Parts: sequence; structure tokens; C-alpha cells
Amino acid sequence: MPNSPEGYSETEKNYQKIVTLQKKYGKTGSVKLENGGIYIGDFDENGVKTGLGHMEISNGSTYDGTFSKGLPNGVGVMRFPDSSRYEGEFMQGWFHGHGVYTTIDGMKYEGEFRGGKIWGNGLMTYSDGAPSSEGYFQETKFREEPCKENIKRARKIAMVARRCCDEMEGTCEVGIRVEKLT
Repeated sequence: MPNSPEGYSETEKNYQKIVTLQKKYGKTGSVKLENGGIYIGDFDENGVKTGLGHMEISNGSTYDGTFSKGLPNGVGVMRFPDSSRYEGEFMQGWFHGHGVYTTIDGMKYEGEFRGGKIWGNGLMTYSDGAPSSEGYFQETKFREEPCKENIKRARKIAMVARRCCDEMEGTCEVGIRVEKLT
């Protein structure tokens, strides 16, 4: 396994990372994070998470996708311990841009996010069978209006995120496979 960048401690050999990247970064490897999580992926020449990666957070959440300056940035999939998930765009660690958020009970929001919040045009589908709400969402306010293009874009970006971070195989179609070794 490659050496970890300076400032990070090497994890135990219970994970293996197989990498075939289309773009070269400084290093690839795995590190145990100070908060108890683990990161497996690309680092720049300064040891900062950059490129493609898999991160397990100490609270049980996981993220598979792209990183920039140490944070989820670009497209990815975030899974939470309660089985809810976000598939879409990230900026500086936040849900930001277009994406799809789904809860375990089936409630789903497809649309725009800003700063980690549902904010912008989208479609809210309720798990209890109540009629969906399509329109503009901002904090606790909702204004009904058509927004088919934003919904279509959110679905397309979520599909790209899922394709990049295939949940069943742990395989990223652009080149990362993470396997837990026994």
C-alpha cells in the first residue's frame, strides 16, 4: 500500500484500494483521520484530500466522490446512518447545486441545494402518498411554481453521482474500488 502523506497515520491493513485514475494526483493511499474516520483516495503533493476518494466518518456516514482542498467538492454520494442519502453536487463539503435527497421512509427532494439546505427550485415527494410539491423552497417558505428543468437536472446529476459511486460493488466507474479485507 502506498505511504500516506505527511501528517497522517497509516491505517491498519484492513482496507485495500485499487486505483486506476485517469488524472494523476500527488499520491494515493489511506489514512485514519483524527476524528476516528478513514479516508481512502487521492492526495495532492501537500497531503490534502484531492481527486477521487472514499471517506467513512466516525458517526457512521460515508461519502464517495470527488474532493478538493480536503472537502467533498464536485459530484458524490453521501450515505447517513439512518439510511437516508444525498446524491449530487457538493461545494466545500456542503450539499450545493443540484441533487436528490432521499429518506429511509421514501420522502424525496429532487432539486437545488445551497449551503447544505434545500433551497431553490425542486420537487418534494412525500412518503405518505400526499400530493407532491413542486416549486421554490427557501428555508421554511414554499412557493408553488413549475420547475421541470431543475428537477430533470437534479435527476441527471444524481444519476452521474450514482454511476461514479456504485453502492453494490463499491466500484467507481472512473477508477476506484474499495474492498474491505477480512
